[in-house]
Amino acid sequence: MNDYAKALGARLRAIRTQQGLSLHAVEEKSQGKWKAVVVGSYERGDRAVTVQRLAELAEFYGVPIAELLPDGATPSGAAEPPPRLVIDLEQLAAVPPEKARPLARYARTIQAQRGDYNGRVLSIRQDDLRSLAVIYDESPSTLTEELISWGVLNPEARRAVDSL
Repeated sequence: MNDYAKALGARLRAIRTQQGLSLHAVEEKSQGKWKAVVVGSYERGDRAVTVQRLAELAEFYGVPIAELLPDGATPSGAAEPPPRLVIDLEQLAAVPPEKARPLARYARTIQAQRGDYNGRVLSIRQDDLRSLAVIYDESPSTLTEELISWGVLNPEARRAVDSL
């Protein structure tokens, strides 16, 4: 397997994971058009992907095809997805209501949209963090530090803020 195939596969995996999709979820969401085993083999670089199929995959992910192509960076650097932003909903319940209310309301809205009511944790995107910062009238970095101090957000989230 050559370095380009590895880098292309890493980009494909990074885009998929940034969208919070497992290989199985890709197959389900595409109603079987994209088989998990095929997408996985593209990501590992075990199977060559045609330009046509790459364009179709970019359309499926809703990204420009250029986002799927390696940019000459090392494969590990090109593939590193941003850290997951995970809200600890159980810890949020322990935060004083006057502080937690906007975040709790935002979390309930996301849960309703996703139909995700596990009640323990909730993954959010970097854009959600930006929106929450506006709601709290703080910078994303200040809000991140506050959420970390509440025990609601993992300290690894600092890396996500650095890329905003």
